[in-house]
Amino acid sequence: MGIFARLATLIKSNLNDLISRSEDPVKMLEQAVLDMQNQLVEAKKQVAITIADEKKLAKQAEQEAANAAEWERRAMLAVKSGDDVLAKEALARKKEHDGLAQTLKDQWSKQKQSVDQLKTALRLLNDKIEEAKRKKNVLQGRLKRAEAQRSIQETLHGLNNASAFDTFERMEKKVDEVEAQAEAQADLAEEYSGDTLAHKFAKLERTADADDDLMALKRKMGVAPPPTPEPPKAEPQQVRVDAPPQKAEAAPAQISQHEQDELAAALAELEAEEQREQAKMKR
Repeated sequence: MGIFARLATLIKSNLNDLISRSEDPVKMLEQAVLDMQNQLVEAKKQVAITIADEKKLAKQAEQEAANAAEWERRAMLAVKSGDDVLAKEALARKKEHDGLAQTLKDQWSKQKQSVDQLKTALRLLNDKIEEAKRKKNVLQGRLKRAEAQRSIQETLHGLNNASAFDTFERMEKKVDEVEAQAEAQADLAEEYSGDTLAHKFAKLERTADADDDLMALKRKMGVAPPPTPEPPKAEPQQVRVDAPPQKAEAAPAQISQHEQDELAAALAELEAEEQREQAKMKR
């Protein structure tokens, strides 16, 4: 293969590749449908011309048949007049018109068959164009779905990139670190701001109050012993009068199951509060 032939092949291959990459399926389909519609218009024009010729032949055949009938009438008139020579000439003219009429009739019959075939082909062409339009719409829909799917896959591929997840993890660690620093600063501010000794006594008082509330709740539920009564104070009297024996403390009133559940929940909350206060005191 010579250098010029190789150069020509190279140019053709590059041009074909450029054309293939430049083809837009939507535009190509639109152009194909437009070309088919132009072909349909031209075919309709040709069919219209053929139909006009067929009608013209039909009229000419009818006219020649009418002329033959007229010369036959004239021949009959000549016979009635006793002029046989004139009648023969009229019959000869009638024969000519009959021949022309038959020829035109044969041509008209063939032309009519051609018109029918062209009409059938025109209907088929129109049906193909309509089918092409439907296929064009279907192909355009498939192309849009394919492009959307490709775009989604590209987006997912970008999300699957490890660098993006590394960034999220790194940012999460930074947020955790900032939160820990904020909590430490809050604890330090609470621990060392103002009078430290006053803060300790305030915590101790809150703990003591929590203990008292917890004990009162236990006694209300009947799970703790009643408080020990204080010994009576001695009165400065010479005569000692023995106090009447104290009646046994009434048993705690019977409470419902719902109230017992509420008291148990409150008891658990007080115990948790007491444990938190004790933990803060240890720190």
